[in-house]
Amino acid sequence: MTSEALRNILAGLDDEQAAAVSADAGPVCILAGAGTGKTRAVTHRIAYRVRRGDLRGQHVMAVTFTARAAGELRDRLRGLGVTGVNARTFHAAALRQLRFFAPRLYRGELPELLDNTWKFVSIAAARAGLRRMDKTKNRDLAAELDWAAAMLVGPDDYPAAVAKAGRIAPMDPADVAKAYAAYTEAKQRAGVMDFADLLARTAGALEDHDDVAAQIRSQYRLFVVDEYQDVNPLQQRLLDAWLGDRDDLTVVGDASQTIYSFNGATSRYLVDFTRRHPDATVVRLVRDYRSTPQVVKLANQVISRAESAEAKLRLELVGQRPDGEPPRFDVYPDEVAEASAVADRSAKLIASGVPPREIAVLYRTNAQSEAYETAFAEAGIATVVSGAERFFQRAEVRAAVVALRQAVHTDTGEGSLTDTVVTALEAVGWRPGELPEGGAARERYEAVAALVRLAEDHEELRLAEFVAELGRRAAAQHAPTLEGVTLASLHAAKGLEWDAVFLVGLAEGTLPTSRARTAAQLEEERRLLYVGITRAKTRLFLSYGLTRSSGGRNREGSSFLAGYGFASTAEPAPPSAKPRRRKRDAGPVLCRVCGATLTDGRSRKLGRCPDCPSTMDEDLFDRLRQWRKDTATAAGVPAYVVFTDVTLTAIAERSPRSEAELVSIAGIGARKLEAYGAAVLAIVAGEVPPVTE
Repeated sequence: MTSEALRNILAGLDDEQAAAVSADAGPVCILAGAGTGKTRAVTHRIAYRVRRGDLRGQHVMAVTFTARAAGELRDRLRGLGVTGVNARTFHAAALRQLRFFAPRLYRGELPELLDNTWKFVSIAAARAGLRRMDKTKNRDLAAELDWAAAMLVGPDDYPAAVAKAGRIAPMDPADVAKAYAAYTEAKQRAGVMDFADLLARTAGALEDHDDVAAQIRSQYRLFVVDEYQDVNPLQQRLLDAWLGDRDDLTVVGDASQTIYSFNGATSRYLVDFTRRHPDATVVRLVRDYRSTPQVVKLANQVISRAESAEAKLRLELVGQRPDGEPPRFDVYPDEVAEASAVADRSAKLIASGVPPREIAVLYRTNAQSEAYETAFAEAGIATVVSGAERFFQRAEVRAAVVALRQAVHTDTGEGSLTDTVVTALEAVGWRPGELPEGGAARERYEAVAALVRLAEDHEELRLAEFVAELGRRAAAQHAPTLEGVTLASLHAAKGLEWDAVFLVGLAEGTLPTSRARTAAQLEEERRLLYVGITRAKTRLFLSYGLTRSSGGRNREGSSFLAGYGFASTAEPAPPSAKPRRRKRDAGPVLCRVCGATLTDGRSRKLGRCPDCPSTMDEDLFDRLRQWRKDTATAAGVPAYVVFTDVTLTAIAERSPRSEAELVSIAGIGARKLEAYGAAVLAIVAGEVPPVTE
């Protein structure tokens, strides 16, 4: 390859990125701060090595931690003209190899891989004599067994290991060890394996079978590991087995973003990289192209106080974007008021032209999401809840893909791909610009709209090729971006970015969590806040509720932000004579028909499972819809701003007779009660209310 072609690959890179890309073969450590272009550096390094003639794309294994990141790597490499690179998660790469060698290793088929281990964990708990185990306890036990396996700790060594780590076990460590042994035996007896077994078996195959190791090592010559600060001992064991005695390894990481130690991840491999590889090339990427200098400054201030081992590799980011708004710090009377204010401000951002997909609300725990789901539903804003149903498994997406497949048979190739896709989607009732009413309906509409936007990005493809691309993305869980405000935990937000970010619930005891008792645990909480701050591109809002609920005990703002924000505190809201929305975090919401736990927002709003029979008074529903239409018209707002369809359905099913009964319905907060409560109760009672303006 000519030197000109190599110069083209380096074109547009800053000096540090170029140094990382052009480094000689061998161990390379890229310390990449948030927003510094690490994916760009990694993909260009692979392309540089391929174009230089060191190797072919098929000789590269790039390991990531999410299917989304792996898909992005492949997409960018294709854009650089490099194909064949095996960009996968640790588990996907291991599964592919183990399946290939299964006839040789197992004399038959590979043991079945468990998608869900809860059944075997509950069986193991029972065999270990553990009593009073419910779903939550079984889930906690399963997570603890995952941690032990990731740390290469067996049942006999577990009590000592958990004590050494200063870890709080979900139950008596001796009982966990018994359940661990029973779980291992149950898997062996059933001939199944979990995801930890998958990695361990793959590593063992290379360690114990020279022919397997030789074949894999001849195939893969360069290894690239993204998010290296998140590698656990089991994954490092597999990486060492892949490498053998070779050292052509490029790792990318940021010690300040180490936030997954609860599942075994450790930054020590990143921190000790030069100790293991004394001749390693180390490059620091510090130019932040994502966030404004104001956001970067706050991030630097927060992480500058870190005192852990990770602080040895702390990077001082340098903002490259033009100046923007300073981060805003707000204190609200309580958490309900906080959620309502965040939804209101989001509505104003959207009205000013910010796409909903460029707004995110980030919180410490998933339990905080429901208040925001409700507040955004009241505001008529569609949301995308991280960790909810996978995109390609959504019913409306599956139906849309089927319609596109059918359209392939009649596609003439005339016209643009986008026009062809839009025409095909008419079969499922989707039409551009015809936005439905109600948050849930909008979520379904926007899920299909995401396929149209994806087509706009792939205009060079024919319909058949686009459908094949959707199949590839579905297999890799590489979903397109949905048009809705993202609600996500701080852990789930890592690796993502938005124009406007709301960091909520920043009270002492929540962030840092009250469960963080050791210095190491507190430092990880600090890094979690740092990750949240660095997700914001131009607008950053930080807030907390002075109390959890009206009349509760006052709280302090996060100690991590002492001196930077929350200079003043809000007065707690006075006790209200009006009934307030029932507390959502008191326990699981159960279906009022069958008693099952309700997990998705729509079901919780209705108070029943989607498949359970409805008791809706259709006449009442029709009268409510007419009143809503008249009220919205008089106020000059969309109908969903008054009430969503789901909320009207819940009202028509429950027929509330008092304010207390009405406010118990999700989607009806204090504001809606004050504005529309009297009219709704009048309609339920059979009266004709005046139009609310």
